[in-house]
Amino acid sequence: MGNLKTLLASAVIGAGMLATAGSAQAVEWLMASGYPDSNFHTKNIKAFIEDVKATTSVDIKLNSNDSLIKLDAIKTALQRGQIPIGEIRLGVYGNEDPMYILAGLPFIASTYAEAWLLKDLQKEYFDKIFDEAGLKILYYTPWPGQGFYTKFPVTKTADFSGKKLRIYSTATQKMGEMLGFDATILPFAEIPQAFSTGLIEALFTSPQTGIDIQAWDNTSNFTYAGAIFSKNAVVVSKQYFDALSAEDKAGILAAAAKAELRGWEMSAQTTADQIGVLKKNGMEAANAPEEVVAKMKGIGQEMMKGWREGASPEANAILDRYLALQ
Repeated sequence: MGNLKTLLASAVIGAGMLATAGSAQAVEWLMASGYPDSNFHTKNIKAFIEDVKATTSVDIKLNSNDSLIKLDAIKTALQRGQIPIGEIRLGVYGNEDPMYILAGLPFIASTYAEAWLLKDLQKEYFDKIFDEAGLKILYYTPWPGQGFYTKFPVTKTADFSGKKLRIYSTATQKMGEMLGFDATILPFAEIPQAFSTGLIEALFTSPQTGIDIQAWDNTSNFTYAGAIFSKNAVVVSKQYFDALSAEDKAGILAAAAKAELRGWEMSAQTTADQIGVLKKNGMEAANAPEEVVAKMKGIGQEMMKGWREGASPEANAILDRYLALQ
């Protein structure tokens, strides 16, 4: 805790430097993210940081793998001004606004092209609610398509009945329950312990996360469904961003635009590569049976109806526009 206080104090000092030094003197920002250095999200962030360093006076110090602030607490830390910049997972905040979980409804946006279109249509909405919270989204990066990690081959929907499933958002929890699972939301860092204590016996997540937590230690089969391309976002506190010179702001935004494109390309490349990694570590990998896919598509449509009931007219208008462009 003392180390964290020291690091956060350094961030506050950095903010003071911004107010007095302008772009002539380097400013150090602390950044928090929740994933290990091997994760493609983290690799993309590191490339973003290098671009920022090369073109601005801002030197971003990344603290990855929950080492500074836990993933689910990063947004709050940003709002409080404790850190200037961090990475968040949008699907965690579905209780704040249904828009956060729209991309998490199964088979609503089930390809990268559909996910990119939805991202573009959501942008103005997210810009507004983040601005009201004193924050600014710099760029979005999607997770690869999702799949089921189990201790058995999946041949039919009935195979899921009563199994204890870890998921990562309110949307995927509802999906899991509708598939017959006993679904529990757990942070990424708690997955290994949850397996060891019997709290969970299966996962629904990406190939990347399966590698990050070495899913082969606790499961033997990966059943790829695609279905969902949920997003992370790199977010900056406006009090820090607004204190920058115009040149530094432009440099960061340019680096962010580059990182967004690179991140989507990395995500797309990740799926095939990482399913290969799962196989090399002894896991069986297969595409989801048609019965499971059909059930998930039906669940997605049912969940969309429920989503509409809780969403604002403005949010519903975005969904309508998205569906009209399909």
